Amino acid sequence: MPVIIALLGIIATAAIWYWRMKAAGQAAQDLVGVAQDVMSAARRFGFRRRYNEHPVESLQDGDVAIAGAALAFLELTGLPTSEQQDALLISLQRHLGYDRAGAEEAVILGRWLINESKGVDPGLKRLTKRVWKLKGAEGFAPLMQVVKDIAAASRDGNLSPRQRDALDDIARQFRVS
Repeated sequence: MPVIIALLGIIATAAIWYWRMKAAGQAAQDLVGVAQDVMSAARRFGFRRRYNEHPVESLQDGDVAIAGAALAFLELTGLPTSEQQDALLISLQRHLGYDRAGAEEAVILGRWLINESKGVDPGLKRLTKRVWKLKGAEGFAPLMQVVKDIAAASRDGNLSPRQRDALDDIARQFRVS
């Protein structure tokens, strides 16, 4: 009887380790998939990271900067709902002329740029500044149109205090009173 219990214990231990290794392999594949998504989005927009420079400063497409800033604005209230994410994609398609795949890739690259900026607040400030550098005052209207669509899709239709402060910062950046 003790031999049977020992064999069952060995088999159970082996099964647990097998499932853990399988899960680790799946996690590694997921990480590779995310990296491939970011790389393909970067290629689509001609993004080339320059050394000794922050990735946001390497960005040469103002529309991607708008998409990233809009995503950061959306995430100031926490994780967005699927409805809010859909509203962001639809707004990017309407105001920036992207197709669905292009809007999704712009958001993927924007998400990566926010992460490289070490958070939503610094990411929003950097990306808004980049929109100003790339598009000048002309970048304000499409950015505000996308932000307006995001605000309309919010949970209660109102902006959070962090989002109001961010709008003030954006207005200052674009020198709008």
